Amino acid sequence: MTTAAPPSQLPSLAALIKTFFEASLSPSPTVFAIGLLLVFLGPVLLHLLVTRASPSALPSVLLVGPSGAGKTALLTLYERGPAEKSAARPSPTHTSLRPSSVELAVHDGAAAPSSYRDDLDAAAAAVARRFLLVDTPGHPKLRRQALLRLAALRGPGKGKTAAGGAVAGDAGDQGSRVQAVVFMVDAAALGEVRGDAQGRALAAAADYLHDVLLTLQKRPGAGRSATPVPVLVAANKLDLFTALPPALVKSKLETEITRVRRTRSKGLKPTGLDEDDPGHDEDWLGELGQENFTLDQMLGHEIHVDVVGGSLVGHGPGADAWWDWLASKI
Repeated sequence: MTTAAPPSQLPSLAALIKTFFEASLSPSPTVFAIGLLLVFLGPVLLHLLVTRASPSALPSVLLVGPSGAGKTALLTLYERGPAEKSAARPSPTHTSLRPSSVELAVHDGAAAPSSYRDDLDAAAAAVARRFLLVDTPGHPKLRRQALLRLAALRGPGKGKTAAGGAVAGDAGDQGSRVQAVVFMVDAAALGEVRGDAQGRALAAAADYLHDVLLTLQKRPGAGRSATPVPVLVAANKLDLFTALPPALVKSKLETEITRVRRTRSKGLKPTGLDEDDPGHDEDWLGELGQENFTLDQMLGHEIHVDVVGGSLVGHGPGADAWWDWLASKI
């Protein structure tokens, strides 16, 4: 049986530390190899730790639409609650310069109906489904930020926007977790009859919605076997007298998108190209061969579009129907 060495024969802690530092400062292949591993593996390990701890791992709902539609006001309403429960009212509409997001939660289970008006108690919060609502700028020069996130749904390494731009890394990471899209429009602006304001608002909304749907349509594997992408067209400001009902909003958008699709197809097609040439099929929104566009044509690409009306202020229908739609898609 071996016996332990007497304490006098054991190396002291100070001696071990001295030996370690002398070895680390001595020029040797082992020291250089360990140093290189630390230099290259350190940032990678740190990135993995930060990524795993990041709250962006939550599923997200992308909030898009033209400027002035009420996207920021909706984000604030769902974050802070209605005016009777919070002193803060929805934010006045302003042009956002960069995306912003809030973390929200919906009740899980039919026993507890979900409503943005309800505060989650401790028991419900433990089983709630949490998600990020991401507000994106609606200005035409800033819409690329939203399209990058949608293009990232195409899969790693294949992200291209409709304009051909590469997907940035951050947009690709967040786009891969987008589970639904809310396209907000001002139903009152679409119903304006003063001058040509109606035409400008309708054209801007239809043009942007065309780009959003086309970007989703061009994701890889789009078709009957693809993962469905739900899209909500939120017709806002139904509390105003001039607002169009959801059915008429849908009809006007379909008619205007038909015009946008026809104009773009003529502008992109080289002179003398055969009408049946398949080279430009991917830039045709909806069903090929159909002269008139309808939102139902997007079902062939597993894009399910619903048009639901609501309002953020006044005595209109409120925002509950939109929240119910979100709760059913998360």
